[in-house]
Amino acid sequence: MLDIQTFDNRRGGNVLYKALAHPLAAERLAALAARLAARGPVALFDPEGIAAPLLALHPGFSFAEAYVQDIGAIGTPHAGLAARPISDLPASPCAALLVAGFDAGRILARLRPLAPEPMELASLDEARLPAPLATNPRRALDPLNYATNFVFFRDQGGLSTRLVSANYWQGYGARSVRLWLRLYDQGGGVLAEWEEPLPAGPGGVVIDSRAVRARFALPPFTGQLFLHAIGAAGHDVVKYALDTFASDGGPSLSCTHDANAWPAERYAGLPAPDAGERVILWLQNSHASPIPAGAVSLDRMGAERPVALAEPLPGFATRAIDVAAVLPGLAWPAQIEVRAGRHVVRPRYEVVREGRTRIAHVNVERADLRPDPAIPGLSARLGRGFLLPFPVLARGRLRTEVQPTPMAHRQASLPLRIEIFDPAGRKIAERFLGNLPRDHRLALDLDTLLAPDALAEGGHGELLYDFQEGGEADGWLHALVRFTDRASGHQAETSFGAHIFNTLLTWRDEPQSYAGPPPGLSTRLFLKLGDGERRSFSVLIYPASLPFHKMSDTYLILHDSSGAALAEARLAIACSGSALVRPHESFRPADLAAAGEGGYVLIRDATCRLFGYHGLEDGRGGFSLDHMFGF
Repeated sequence: MLDIQTFDNRRGGNVLYKALAHPLAAERLAALAARLAARGPVALFDPEGIAAPLLALHPGFSFAEAYVQDIGAIGTPHAGLAARPISDLPASPCAALLVAGFDAGRILARLRPLAPEPMELASLDEARLPAPLATNPRRALDPLNYATNFVFFRDQGGLSTRLVSANYWQGYGARSVRLWLRLYDQGGGVLAEWEEPLPAGPGGVVIDSRAVRARFALPPFTGQLFLHAIGAAGHDVVKYALDTFASDGGPSLSCTHDANAWPAERYAGLPAPDAGERVILWLQNSHASPIPAGAVSLDRMGAERPVALAEPLPGFATRAIDVAAVLPGLAWPAQIEVRAGRHVVRPRYEVVREGRTRIAHVNVERADLRPDPAIPGLSARLGRGFLLPFPVLARGRLRTEVQPTPMAHRQASLPLRIEIFDPAGRKIAERFLGNLPRDHRLALDLDTLLAPDALAEGGHGELLYDFQEGGEADGWLHALVRFTDRASGHQAETSFGAHIFNTLLTWRDEPQSYAGPPPGLSTRLFLKLGDGERRSFSVLIYPASLPFHKMSDTYLILHDSSGAALAEARLAIACSGSALVRPHESFRPADLAAAGEGGYVLIRDATCRLFGYHGLEDGRGGFSLDHMFGF
């Protein structure tokens, strides 16, 4: 387990982690470690207690002495050494001293008169971002300096990838934003490095693996793309949607959400292979230091018998893990837990079946959550409480399966009910699913719940807590939803978690808001357009924990690649209802053509919080689906 702190739901992201893990910082820290070691023994001064993450991410450092300034920390372990008071520095025999901190000019000035000759003094400022890449060059640990993320990026074997996003930072006051990008190959080597200027307005962003490969004359590749936004405002994470599609005319098509920029201890929601399937976990090292052999393992959810991966993984490298080779005999609907040890951001997995491949993502399994005894009593004030909404696509064509997925280390039971709604918000079916154990094998086929002619044009469902047989809840309810074309066998799957929706009353950080404190009672969702060969669509759901406005007041605003608004359509969705949105049905062909490749639809509603899923349709039975992102 890497001794690092990345993200928690109370304080948000740890910018120190990003500052130490950034690829450019990693190169500079490796050079700093080598230079200091060449001088002789190195001492460490750790005034802020960051030696542990520094050494975890950069094990090339080696220290002979460790110094602290807090009297209470004297004698405590630092970098494997008993910490000494910094007042003892004049007697140090070391050739160099590293101050473990950024913006350390004042500290260095205070130490120089105390340092014995010819001791060299250095700090982590040697690894700070180059000024042209820093949003705020004056403050090394400004979170906006590290608006970064990783992308599973591939152009190989007849499959290509296409990232789409928008310059949403412009809406928070950013005036000039650009992306610094670095593409890594499967072994962790650098294939290309470049910058992309973003539109001055809230325009669209498209990065296509085919164009990148042609631009840099690259061989086929599967690896990861590192994104760093410069000039960001408001958000320190790069959000995107990623399409994977067959560029050789094949039938494969899928999409996933952004990678979640913070490495976690565990991930869940990885399905075991169904009959005729091969499930591949794409393990991508998010750091420059190798992942040691045995540091990552897979376990059948709830079994507590993890199987370690035997081979190390180099820095920034990518490896395909066939889950059946690690956990032989395990089959759907069993679930797999990825014990990643904080080495990787949210991984992708690939399911290969009958010449088709689909990509989806696992989710962060929370280490900080415990069952909350207050949740069963929320219904008195918050009605249906936590809801996990998901689309039910046109049932004449598509079969829908729902699998609840444990998503916290201490989540031992899942007391659940499912409710199904038509587009007008009428509940047409429900079923108590039981108090499910952590290792359950339930994957509910909605064909067993709904009449054959129900929801012929689609609707939606919601998972929610039901304590009629006891059980505990922590509010981190998740599920995987799988869709199968009854004729072609094409599949898509998505996973997400529950929230409290559309109540004026709040409970802790719910209902969540895109900006500002709760309650989150507005919508700002990004819907990509098609790519010329495929058309986009969205399912918008209006979930409500308590009865809210009878109808939404939703606007679909078509933007071109510069961010200019070209056209607008209005939509009313019933409370507890849903709507299928296809841009090519809402806007004129001329407007869509003017929007261009980087155009998109902003889904805006100031009256309620909608939850959305989006995807592409290829006109040949292929489709993709995943949840949308907002900003």
